[in-house]
Order: sequence, then C-alpha cells, then structure tokens
Amino acid sequence: ERMGRKLGDPRDPLLVSVRSGAKFSMPGMMETVLNIGLSDASVSGLAAKAGDERFAWDSYRRLIQMFGKTVLDIGGEHFEEALEASKRAKNVATDVELDAADLSVLVDAYKAIVREQAGREFPQDPREQMDLAIRAVFESWNTERAMLYR
Repeated sequence: ERMGRKLGDPRDPLLVSVRSGAKFSMPGMMETVLNIGLSDASVSGLAAKAGDERFAWDSYRRLIQMFGKTVLDIGGEHFEEALEASKRAKNVATDVELDAADLSVLVDAYKAIVREQAGREFPQDPREQMDLAIRAVFESWNTERAMLYR
C-alpha cells in the first residue's frame, strides 16, 4: 500500500514471494515460489517499470517453472528440456544469452508444459497464484527431504 502497488496491477505489478518463515532456517528444505503476481497482462508493465524487457520475461518464465514444480507437481525435467531446446535453437550455452524475444517464446513453451502435465492452464489471476502457492509451501513441510532434515 505504501509503495502504491497492487497485486495484479498490469501497469505496475506487485510481485510476492511465498516461502517458509520458520523460526529456525531449513535452507533448501521447504519450497519457495517467487514472482507471484506476474501474468500475461502484467509482464509488459514490469518490463516498462524496470526498463528491462528481458528481466520481465525471465522473471515470468521462472515463476511458471517454480509454480509448475512446487504447486502443480510437474517434474523439473520438463522445464529443463524446454530451456535446453531454446538454447540449442539460439546456439548459446547459457540462459543469460537468451534475449527477451527468446524468453517470451520460452514462456509460451512453459505454459504449454503446465497445460499438458497438469491438465490446466497456468493461472493468470495473481490471487489464485498466491493461494495455491501458500498451500503448496505449507505442504512442503511434509516432504521426505524436510522430514529427514528435521
């Protein structure tokens, strides 16, 4: 409110991270979802505010990947394969060599992975993104990795 930002504002999106707030840190044990609030409608607003279109598209593709893995339980290899294919197509070695146009195409590929693997569209409503991410992060308390750590 003090920043004048609102979740879902397409012109100046407020981005939220959902992560564990445990009293004692459990690094890498509980899941995190970053960049909640990005959508097809707000990615251009983030690009304009940041003055960096590549940053906005990279943030959006990372949200879809984290959301897909953490919230929708999609195997990370699906996203990695799409990223590797994008790098091969551009003949580059690292993802930082992909430009905004490449990342925009990759976002479409990631959304197709979500559709195919989860049987649903990537949610465009930021409130739905946040509600689903909160539930998934809380549920990550019971993952084998977290239980073993405790």
